[in-house]
Amino acid sequence: MRTSPLARVIILISSLLVISVCLFPFLWMGISSIKVLRELYTVPPTWIPHTPTLGNYKTVLFDSNIPRYFLNSVVISVGSTLLALILAVFASYGFARFNFKGKPYYQSFVLVGQLLPTAAIIVPLFVTLRYLGLVNTYLGLILVYMIITLPLSVWMLTSYFKAIPVELEEAAIIDGASRLGVLFRITLPLSVPGLVAVMVYAFVTTWNEFIFALCFATDSSVKTLPIGLAEFTTEFNTDWGAVMAASMIMTVPIAVLFLSMQRLFVGGIMAGATKG
Repeated sequence: MRTSPLARVIILISSLLVISVCLFPFLWMGISSIKVLRELYTVPPTWIPHTPTLGNYKTVLFDSNIPRYFLNSVVISVGSTLLALILAVFASYGFARFNFKGKPYYQSFVLVGQLLPTAAIIVPLFVTLRYLGLVNTYLGLILVYMIITLPLSVWMLTSYFKAIPVELEEAAIIDGASRLGVLFRITLPLSVPGLVAVMVYAFVTTWNEFIFALCFATDSSVKTLPIGLAEFTTEFNTDWGAVMAASMIMTVPIAVLFLSMQRLFVGGIMAGATKG
């Protein structure tokens, strides 16, 4: 079906408009990060800095705890993502390949934790972590973030595993492969897009999370980047230049991760949403 020239023009203009709206915050953040403080408050705002400076990045990298918070975020996000991915693989494979009594109810129950509001689970989680001695620890935040990301990860992977023909696994079992051998040698290699989608989703969710980190990480040795951004705001002033520079530093890893895995991520999301 061929589209008319007018329809193409409308689609092009609409696409450019959507792209502009999506990229505007990142463009403004990048421009503001190289402005001096007084220029950030000029009215009307300037698009091209009159005196561009890297002083904001110097402040963030050498005069604040942002490097430490960056390392904390990497450790916690990577650990939580790997743990959620490992557990989601086995749970999803069980839901996708085995029939057992109450299976639909168990699948629905998996999402209960995802449906509860954050305010309703903060106090029970804090009491539990304090009892276990895991407040202000990497392991405590990793376990909490796994609770956030695991339910949806299980649902996404279950749909993806169901889309893989079961005949491939049956043929491998006939040839003498075990269930674990089938999972690791056949199912997982065919599920790379789904695994990438789950990994990116879990990593981005934990990387940007604020409320749990604020409540369970009160020591600078464990605080994450979202908490670090809030430290540039005092009672009487906000260093917006440093906030924008820190935001750029926080955004770059996510942008690199998504752009490098964009095709697999989109493919995994689409397959998990339409098949099963």
